[in-house]
Amino acid sequence: VFNAKTAELLSHHQVEIQQKFPKEGWVEQDPKEILKSVHECVERACEKLQQLNIDITNIKAIGVSNQRETTVVWDKTTGEPLYNAIVWLDLRTQSTVERLLKRIPGKNKAFFKFRTGLPLSTYFSAVKLRWLLDNVEEIRQAVDDGRAMFGTIDSWLIWVCICGKNGGVHCTDVTNASRTMLFNIHSLEWDPELCQFFDIPMEILPKVRSSSEIYGLMKSGALTGVPISGCLGDQSAALVGQMCFQDGQAKNTYGTGCFLLCNTGQKSVFSEHGLLTTIAYKLGRDKPVCYALEGSVAIAGAVVRWLRDNLGIVKTSEEVEKLAAEVGTSYGCYFVPAFSGLYAPYWEPSARGIICGLTQFTNKNHIAFAALEAVCFQTREILDAINKDCGIPLNQLQVDGGMTNNKVLMQLQSDILCIPVVKPSMPETTALGAAMAAGAAEGVGIWSLNPGDLTAVTCERFEPQINPEESEFRYARWKKAVMKSMGWETSEAPPNGDTSIFCSLPLGFFIMSSMIMLIGAKYVSG
Repeated sequence: VFNAKTAELLSHHQVEIQQKFPKEGWVEQDPKEILKSVHECVERACEKLQQLNIDITNIKAIGVSNQRETTVVWDKTTGEPLYNAIVWLDLRTQSTVERLLKRIPGKNKAFFKFRTGLPLSTYFSAVKLRWLLDNVEEIRQAVDDGRAMFGTIDSWLIWVCICGKNGGVHCTDVTNASRTMLFNIHSLEWDPELCQFFDIPMEILPKVRSSSEIYGLMKSGALTGVPISGCLGDQSAALVGQMCFQDGQAKNTYGTGCFLLCNTGQKSVFSEHGLLTTIAYKLGRDKPVCYALEGSVAIAGAVVRWLRDNLGIVKTSEEVEKLAAEVGTSYGCYFVPAFSGLYAPYWEPSARGIICGLTQFTNKNHIAFAALEAVCFQTREILDAINKDCGIPLNQLQVDGGMTNNKVLMQLQSDILCIPVVKPSMPETTALGAAMAAGAAEGVGIWSLNPGDLTAVTCERFEPQINPEESEFRYARWKKAVMKSMGWETSEAPPNGDTSIFCSLPLGFFIMSSMIMLIGAKYVSG
């Protein structure tokens, strides 16, 4: 909850959402758990506001910010999800992507780039939706019966919160639509040819609206009757929250993944260096659309969660900073966390995570440091690509997201980029961006987005503390490690699915000859 006049954070509450990993490479979330967490956060944040003697009737608008690409299909008659949400970094659709590529001239992943801004990848919603239609009978049946609705998380939340099965509003905004690979980022409409290519029925798609307008009124809970009037994909919301409204302004958000967006204004710029062209925002029905270049990294904060939940070398995420600070170096250890392949600038789905440069001296502290360094190196790769595409190098990097509370990470980032890193003292810029869009909507009008009315933000600044030569040396070693991570995985199954030990000819020969020798020895001794 923010003060619309000062942008001050008044109250907040958060709940960690469980991720499910039913198979290797699969990542899912329960749409009902996401909805429950939203209701819980609303109620608790309002309670905290009342404890400060602030009347919750002062809350005039609600903004939604969400994971983009994550795909949900639900039944509009029952209001129930028909499958778990397939999360943006899920890899199950690799075989779907390869099948679709065979239908594209020259198997060109960038074939739709000038229409969508995106390469054909497991990342985007269209291939997740195609997989659901191919593999979940209940969804196929619901589509045939005219009961199915598709959406990213924003669509699901808005539909449920505004009446649901009793007349819910099925909509999304331009920023989320631009991440589906079904949306033409120039005409700002669903593209019939793209829908035909992916074989997606257009009637299940939400209506696309601007990022700042009244979609409907909240139907239940502490905020009943309050308009939902802002909707932005999380990275666009952070761009707005960082007030990057001018061409060339950029921000980097450190969440589960890492996302660097650079505002290119009303002109869509297409990258020659592996970046995406995406819609930054459209702050009103009659306002112009603005675009951004984006570098997406799949694994950032997720690598800390992996150290905690999978390796068990820390009990809390905060301990990683302490471990890294104790050694202050990776001691030549490099960690490429390509758990979901590599995103920008490589777009290499065959890559997998590696830790290399290990010696007997390496311990968990060095691995923790290497994990943080990996986040910084991946950001450096994206920043290099943005500098090449824009032609004007950034002279500082604005940052936000949960990981920016880690001071070791922020100092490392400045050292590796060789430029200052600037962090706002209020880190919840994604939520702030959604609040700004909601408050500025026509019919609400309590938040001015005029440049002269925007509040100056207090910041913490991190300056480079190592010489550029050392930074370049470490970066070159990192690039070497990245090359080693590629080409590990293939979607092709072993011939005939045979996993018998006899499918290895040398091993089979060894076992058979040993058996013959044993029988021969028994025969001779007998």
